[in-house]
Amino acid sequence: MDEQHIGRTLADWFPERRRDLPWRRNPTPYRVWISEIMLQQTQIERVIPFFEAWMERLPTIRHAADADRETLLKLWEGLGYYNRVINIHRTARLLRDEHGGNMPADHSGLLALPGIGPYTAGAIMSLAYNEPHPAVDANAERTLSRVFDIEEPIKASATQKHLRHKAAELIPPGRARELNQALMEHGALVCLPRDPRCRECPVPGACLARKRGVAEMRPNKGPSRSITYLEAVVGVLVHEGRIFVQKRPEGGLMPGLWEFPGGKLRKDEAPEEGLEREMREELNIGIRLGQPLAEVRHSYTSFRVLLRAYFCSPATDPEAIRLTAASESRWVEPARLQDFSFPAANRRLVAKLSALTPDEIADLLRA
Repeated sequence: MDEQHIGRTLADWFPERRRDLPWRRNPTPYRVWISEIMLQQTQIERVIPFFEAWMERLPTIRHAADADRETLLKLWEGLGYYNRVINIHRTARLLRDEHGGNMPADHSGLLALPGIGPYTAGAIMSLAYNEPHPAVDANAERTLSRVFDIEEPIKASATQKHLRHKAAELIPPGRARELNQALMEHGALVCLPRDPRCRECPVPGACLARKRGVAEMRPNKGPSRSITYLEAVVGVLVHEGRIFVQKRPEGGLMPGLWEFPGGKLRKDEAPEEGLEREMREELNIGIRLGQPLAEVRHSYTSFRVLLRAYFCSPATDPEAIRLTAASESRWVEPARLQDFSFPAANRRLVAKLSALTPDEIADLLRA
């Protein structure tokens, strides 16, 4: 079975198995762009409510461009990898100011935009404009690596280039939209990471990895990434019934998000000692320690973090606070914390705080 036959068969199969996803109902360049950025490293089921809320609030590029950063961060809260939404904001403003509020309709023009790489550019060109460009996501990678028995590490740059080349060869004339979605759908529903459903495959005779008995060895993910384990501590700093939060600076990790002050513990440092040190270093004040609020475990791509949170109050005049690790700070009523965008681990602390009454918070301030 040659490439064009495989491509036509997959494109014909797609309407039979396609899922009803909101971005497929009206695949404008803007909707494809936002959905594809949201779907990076995030499961479809999780993305759907975020996408629908985003489109209700920001239905066009101009709406996204005109919105302030806080609005976009709040709509993105819970999706993680916040540089994605910061790049969306930068790109939306560039499109508003230099492109009349429209997405470019050429591949090179898309690649020149912040946060848009070969995959996203290919997705917009094929899914929105139906132009013959490959769009190889993780699901399509799996299908292609098995059909063509690609044994090299899947994330190597040479392998990625080879995958895009093979995907481009599969596109039947005038059917880029169907073929690229078929590859994604096939990997998501049939060509599963474990126990692939080969009996449901529309092109079983074309799968070289299956013929050679190595389907479950594809794709080759290469050496596993090492995991770093960290311990951190933050303070829920309370004064006159309000809680102190600070905004992460631009140019660092998760810029623009709000957080409780604190940081990583040093080797053999007790959490209470670490919190007192962090408050001196970050805020220039001493504190009175209260009771623990919670312990939160959170996973990032290559990190595992144990975060401990303690109630505390200023031991000196709060006017003495001087920010050294943040761009802005606020004293916030506990009920208003939900209005701010926090990283995932801090959000779990906000949820616990929201369940406490002012009297309970006052009691927990007492060591």
